[in-house]
Amino acid sequence: MRRTRRRTSALLAVSALTGGLLLTAPQPASAANLITNPGFETAGTGDMPYCWSKSGWGDNDFTFETVADAHSGDRAMKVELTRRADGDRKALITESTACAPVVTVGKQYDLSLWYKTTTPDAALTLFRHDATAGWQYWTDLKTLDLAADWTEASVRTPEVPAGTDRISWGVSVYGTGSATTDDYTMEQVADPVPDPECTGTAEECANGRWDVLPTQNPVRSMHSVVLHNGKVLLIAGSGNDPEMFEAGTFTSAVYDPQTGTYETIPTPEDMFCAGHVQLKDGRVLVMSGNKGYPSADGTVGYQGYKDSYVFDPETETYTKTNDMNDGHWYPSATILGNGDVISFGGLREDSTGSVTAERWSDEQQKWLPTWQVNQTWSYWGLYPSMILMQDGRLFYSGSHVFGNNIPGTGSAIYDYEGNTITQVPGLQDKDVRDQSASVLLPPAQDQKVLTVGGGNIDSNPAANRLTDIIDLKQPDPAYVAGPPLPQGTVDLGNGPVPQTGGQGKMYLSTVLLPDGKVLETGGALHNRADPVYESSLFDPQTETFDPVAPDPEARGYHSSAFLLPDGRVMTTGDNPGNGSWNHDVSVYTPPYLLKGERPAITSVIDTEWTYGDTQRITVDRPIAKAELIRPAAVTHSSDPNQRFVDLPLSVDGANVDLNVTSNPNLAPPGWYMLFAVDANGVPSVAKWVHLDGPRALSTKDASAHVHSFADAPRGKVAKPGKKRASQPVAPTVSGCDRHYGSANVCVPTVFPAEVKKTTAARCDWLKRNEYGRLAVNGKDDPLRLDPNGDGVACGKGDVLKKRR
Repeated sequence: MRRTRRRTSALLAVSALTGGLLLTAPQPASAANLITNPGFETAGTGDMPYCWSKSGWGDNDFTFETVADAHSGDRAMKVELTRRADGDRKALITESTACAPVVTVGKQYDLSLWYKTTTPDAALTLFRHDATAGWQYWTDLKTLDLAADWTEASVRTPEVPAGTDRISWGVSVYGTGSATTDDYTMEQVADPVPDPECTGTAEECANGRWDVLPTQNPVRSMHSVVLHNGKVLLIAGSGNDPEMFEAGTFTSAVYDPQTGTYETIPTPEDMFCAGHVQLKDGRVLVMSGNKGYPSADGTVGYQGYKDSYVFDPETETYTKTNDMNDGHWYPSATILGNGDVISFGGLREDSTGSVTAERWSDEQQKWLPTWQVNQTWSYWGLYPSMILMQDGRLFYSGSHVFGNNIPGTGSAIYDYEGNTITQVPGLQDKDVRDQSASVLLPPAQDQKVLTVGGGNIDSNPAANRLTDIIDLKQPDPAYVAGPPLPQGTVDLGNGPVPQTGGQGKMYLSTVLLPDGKVLETGGALHNRADPVYESSLFDPQTETFDPVAPDPEARGYHSSAFLLPDGRVMTTGDNPGNGSWNHDVSVYTPPYLLKGERPAITSVIDTEWTYGDTQRITVDRPIAKAELIRPAAVTHSSDPNQRFVDLPLSVDGANVDLNVTSNPNLAPPGWYMLFAVDANGVPSVAKWVHLDGPRALSTKDASAHVHSFADAPRGKVAKPGKKRASQPVAPTVSGCDRHYGSANVCVPTVFPAEVKKTTAARCDWLKRNEYGRLAVNGKDDPLRLDPNGDGVACGKGDVLKKRR
């Protein structure tokens, strides 16, 4: 992948205002138009018109010129690049109280201008003034088509974010050529109509509704992938069942939400705890999996194989690819802006930790050999959450599975091209974020990440309520504490009771919703025990949680939740420490589906989209916004590819033009769910569209139009370390003592703190959690569960003897 680095400051100093005026007084904004001097007719001091300033960044040659070739009046603004290595130039509304339009939080604004261009690399760009943080880049709204004659461009902004009081905008030129603009307008969108009457009960209208489906999931699936035909791939492999593993019985199922039916799919290997990601053509790349369960005496841990497969939704079959360079049980999987996939972490074939970075080449359709992949020889742990940033770097959020976080701050920015790791500060209690969840908040253009909850299966404390938010657009980004997770009820073995103190949850799921909120649901208080019943909606605009109806089913370890194309959320799984499995499936109907009739996308002119496109849809009623949501590929609280990409829109009655980002790092190539959402937050049923870049983007330097951000992180920088084979990892990495029971049973190496360190107390806890009969493997009894030495843990003689 070729990517131009952009680390210089986003804005030049504005031009000085030292000249005379063409007119005796500045042109005011009209009653509807919020732009002062919209046609450049009023001169400023210096060589720029009143209320307009030069801006831009990077290595390029440029000119700003007021020209007489105007759409109306006598003046227009021409910005031209004659040479470009990187960066852009733009004429912006001056960032001052006298010039920058005042805006209202939560409102939307219609922007328009007239233009001519000689370059395809020109985009309408917005900056916003935050009352606390000052001026900052907001978003690119629209790529301008080539136009030799005066052409009008119009677009609607997203809702103005919290804390914003003014905005500035203009046209960025980021390729050689020119853009001439005139007659800018900015009008506030009319307030939405009142909320319709809700179609459910009062409780449902406020908090949504959960339904447990009549048909159970036939496989013990822990991997869920929403396919571009609307079906759901559910991968189980052996399903954490050693007997299935020994028999070579590996399963997957395809669920059809339209019919409520499942089809079991032959599965070639044990894809239990593999990695997976959707390729840009809609197939699913599945990497590694379980080569072997831990030994009976616990001296050998899980093993990851090197095999890799591609699942084709059309034929519903798996096809083997070339092998990876190393084994990776519990690997990460992140798709890049060019369609390649990068993967880190997991356990090797010998149960040690893999330090080998892997790269799948979209062009060659294979895993590249190690020598063709940049290596830092770093161990990132198990299922490290690696989120693609808008300039192609990766943000490791700190969410992971099993035990402690990586050394240092627990969060980092990884630069593949520079092959460096820069630590990012601020993550609270980094070593209790085991099986937390991280999500790139809506919209992806805002580049904010939320990390939620977690625990630590090594020390097994009560899971926490911690949340952290980071703004990756800041030059030196750092996590800041978010609001605490709401509390629900927890079942400690004697029925649900209210959570208290700092009790939160691990094993939770986060799901992006089409109204721009995030559903967090499911979870448990301790290592594979004590399910928590709590769900809430997180609003990125207000950074608050709103508790809603909880899933009635336990959803702890090996559970997952994901968005369906109809706007509902499906949840599956739960695999407590006693080795059982919850085959019930729940579906959540959010409150937005109980607000009356929903809008419909009546036509999509083209389902094949390219970056920088304007795509037209028709709708049956007015809509306020539209977005692309990448379908889920989730396991173990982790889906780093989940993202919500805003589509600024231009409205002409039932016809709506959607402006697609020009940056493939914001929306990596592939299939997306397209939702249209009305002013009340009610979404349409999704239409499927396929986003891919024109070939020219990979061969010219004026690739994706991005802005400088995260350009001055002051954290410790690590370069590639010494080449090594692997990272030592204890065979108890999964938090289970293998001296007791079969390999799918997890007797915790450390019991919850409230359980006394006596045989009776530990056996009582195991009984409450329905562990059943536990054979002792070998002669060792580290947890003192078999004092009478008869080879059965927590037998009657063990407990009675201990109590005498």
